[in-house]
Amino acid sequence: MAQQRVLPQSKETLLQSYNKRLKDDVKSIMDNFTEIIKTARIEDETQVSRATQGEQDNYEMHVRAANIVRAGESLMKLVSDLKQFLILNDFPSVNEAINQRNQQLRSLQEECDKKLIALRDEISIDLYELEEEYYSSRY
Repeated sequence: MAQQRVLPQSKETLLQSYNKRLKDDVKSIMDNFTEIIKTARIEDETQVSRATQGEQDNYEMHVRAANIVRAGESLMKLVSDLKQFLILNDFPSVNEAINQRNQQLRSLQEECDKKLIALRDEISIDLYELEEEYYSSRY
């Protein structure tokens, strides 16, 4: 694990795409949040009436809040895509998990085999004793 694995070109491109999506979505959230904070400031009197300016600011905040939500949903989709990529492409860890499970099952098999052999030996002894008793009896 200490050594870096070399990824095929398509996987490398996909990872770069994920990185770009991450940066774009985080930038979108930051920009929209900054603009909402700027819009919330009270400004001096302008040519537009205060009620009109308030409605415009309210509409702008709603649009920017929707943009933040969209970027957040995009980030959640990105996390899902990354999990899927990791599950499908992380062969060393999958192989390691399979090997560990195989070792566990082999040790369990050996333990069961030992118990079965011990049980066979005990039954064999008991059966021998029963046969001796049966053949030595007068019935």
